[in-house]
Amino acid sequence: MRDFAFLEPGTVAEASHMLADLGDSCRIFAGGTALMLGMRQRMLTPSHLVSLGRLEALRGITFDAREGLRIGALTLHAEVARSPLVQAHYPMLASMAARVANPQVRNQGTIGGNLCYADPATDPPGCLMALGARIVVSGRGGERVVDIEDFLVDYYVTALAQDEIVTQVRLPAPGAGADGRYSRFLRTAAEHRPLASVAVAVRREGAFCVEARLAVGASTPIPSRLRRAEALLAGKNVTAELAEEAAAIVAADINAVSDMRGSESYRREMVRVVARRTIAELFGVASE
Repeated sequence: MRDFAFLEPGTVAEASHMLADLGDSCRIFAGGTALMLGMRQRMLTPSHLVSLGRLEALRGITFDAREGLRIGALTLHAEVARSPLVQAHYPMLASMAARVANPQVRNQGTIGGNLCYADPATDPPGCLMALGARIVVSGRGGERVVDIEDFLVDYYVTALAQDEIVTQVRLPAPGAGADGRYSRFLRTAAEHRPLASVAVAVRREGAFCVEARLAVGASTPIPSRLRRAEALLAGKNVTAELAEEAAAIVAADINAVSDMRGSESYRREMVRVVARRTIAELFGVASE
């Protein structure tokens, strides 16, 4: 690892000016779980690290019945997992956060840092997409709110400008009958990065699906909404056969990647299986 200067701004505005002045020669330091690995492997060689550790305003979780959930960008995955507010109102999110990577990462990595890294094979982005998350970013030009579908652009690429910092993740208040499931497929029990992930958030009345949001991650360049499958589920009583049909549409519609971890056809099949099981479990119908 090469030498670098470690900067600790006292405000978001100060941090934004540092990023603008230093340009590509600097990186933001939040939890550092991905950044330190990249630096040790000499994939990244920044001359400056801009630490956000002193920015207490970027920590914490709040909930309002009208406004929904607010998660500070520096909130740890473990804090999301054990938050009574998240567990009570967004149990799918708490369940996902409890399975991110490994205990070391969950107790050091931040939700904002995870989103900024934009690794396609991590858990939070797909789950947050199904829940309708919006990302609050702040830069020299002020604050803006970006839908997560617009925030995630490509492999390891986000919509952040050079001077912008993620400050908060917002989730809309759950509607009547809100429910959801997040599922992931690992090639081996020792792996921490899913090969495929499926997040399904619905409003339902028993087995009747009022509304559905479905996102697939890990097997695609960026997490993706599957709107044809969502439309199929909405307004119907969900049966095992309907779950199977929706899962087949999901597998057909994704932009599946092919790499050393799995071929395109293998990933499509795993997504199909995981989607079918997730939908069936959510609605309490039999699935093989």
